[in-house]
Amino acid sequence: MKERFSLYGFLRNQKYYEPFLLLAFLDRGLDYFMIGLLISFRQVWVNLLEIPSGFIADSFGRRFSLIASFIAYILSFIIFAQSAPVWTLFIAMFLFAIGEAFRTGTHKAMIFAWLDVNGRADEKIEVYGYTRSWSQIGSAISLIIATAAVLTSGGYRTMFYLAIPPYLINIVNLLGYPSFLDNPTPQKFSFRQLVRRFSDTLGSALKNRSLRALFLESMIVRGNSMLIKDYLQPMLKEGALVLPLFLALAVEKRSALLIGAVYFILYLVSGLASRNAHLVVMRLKGEKKTTKALVALSAAAFVIATASLLMRHIMPAALMFTLVVILQNIWRPILVSRIDEASDSKMGATVMSINSQVGSFYVMICAPLLGLAVDALGLISVAAFGILTSLAILIRKLNVGGER
Repeated sequence: MKERFSLYGFLRNQKYYEPFLLLAFLDRGLDYFMIGLLISFRQVWVNLLEIPSGFIADSFGRRFSLIASFIAYILSFIIFAQSAPVWTLFIAMFLFAIGEAFRTGTHKAMIFAWLDVNGRADEKIEVYGYTRSWSQIGSAISLIIATAAVLTSGGYRTMFYLAIPPYLINIVNLLGYPSFLDNPTPQKFSFRQLVRRFSDTLGSALKNRSLRALFLESMIVRGNSMLIKDYLQPMLKEGALVLPLFLALAVEKRSALLIGAVYFILYLVSGLASRNAHLVVMRLKGEKKTTKALVALSAAAFVIATASLLMRHIMPAALMFTLVVILQNIWRPILVSRIDEASDSKMGATVMSINSQVGSFYVMICAPLLGLAVDALGLISVAAFGILTSLAILIRKLNVGGER
């Protein structure tokens, strides 16, 4: 099953559009504020749908939830690829949000359920890190395909069509999962039951001091990583203009090659980071110490990025942003394991969905504000924002005993 779990992540991350999404929006004439509104709109719906989706996954079948997710993704890709009015992007974002809401947390809960049934619960960090590493390898390979697509087509729309076949294959992969991983107890759906399940799980989570601290940590660290990864794209495009490389090519193709190269390295190194997260924990003698070290390194990277942008050195700043994303891929398996240990396994998908929801709420608020700041002050706003939020987490961890 570990191989099938890894195949799921590999196929899911055939996101050919991801390294160029911001550039695709800019190509349509959108400014950073409008792009931030689109991202915020997506996260609003992710927030609204994520808790019900976790309930549905736990109650009626996790495979059903994931298959519905991929169908919604495919419909959104079709709309994104069309030459349609800007308002249709909001419809595509809504469908994308359905895909995100029905996916997040559910597959992790299936992995942990399989480990529990097979008496391997103590391998959570190692196994999840291994499967996540295959997700990153999938991203690296998708990068090569996406870069080739941009170079041959000269545009960004083709990438959305290319993402459809891997998602269809993943639906077939999910149909082959053992039925016990669904974890459903067939029951009649009722809104009252959903609200009761949500309130019970949320209330239990909020009473749990460890879970509260973990949700806050996840909200900021994961949210920053999501925002930063997108802003790497315009930063690298600007860097392509000053580097004496591929001068015979048009700006779009030069930037595509540079973005492709950087993201390829990013995904490969991120895959290695996820796979070896458990070794980092062992080396630093504990999950708590490891987390503090990762947040401190992230804060230092943001400081260097801010100084580089002040001196108008784009590429060192891009390198620091890349480092932050890599550190997040070490941190992620550790956090997921800690959340699972601190929560009731019978509500695994719901708790993981709450965790994803708080991150979505963070991105929902910050995306348009950060876009407005970038329109006014430039990309240095992103680095300065990273410094403030990373220091806030680090100071809290140094002053509060907190979780394990």
